[in-house]
Formats: sequence, C-alpha cells, structure tokens
Amino acid sequence: MPIIVRLDVMLAMRKMTSRELAARIGISEQNLSHLRAGKARGVRFGTLESICRELECQPGDLLEFSQDEQ
Repeated sequence: MPIIVRLDVMLAMRKMTSRELAARIGISEQNLSHLRAGKARGVRFGTLESICRELECQPGDLLEFSQDEQ
C-alpha cells in the first residue's frame, strides 16, 4: 500500500500509549490498532483531527505517500 501510517512514531515521540490515545479520542483500541498497522481502509477526518489535536501534530506527520517500485 502506498500510504504509510506513522502513528507509532508520533506516539513514541509524545511518550503516549495507543491505549491512552484511544481513550482520549474516544475510539476503540482495536480500531486504533488497525490504523497503526496500516490495515484500515480509511480514516474519518474527525478521527484524524482528534489524533492530531492530542498528539499536537499535522496530518502529514502521521501519513506518508510512498511510490511503489514494482
């Protein structure tokens, strides 16, 4: 998949667990886990906004486009 999710990096930089983030933004740990693993098929802008607010970051800090080299 050409979109890389860098949520783990931001969580580590903020010294926050995914469990804590999930509780703060009001989503299940399982849904956040799918997003962290890059298995989510999409993310709502409201969820992305909440994550960015809690981690004090920009959407570009969380998502990266990678050109497939096939």
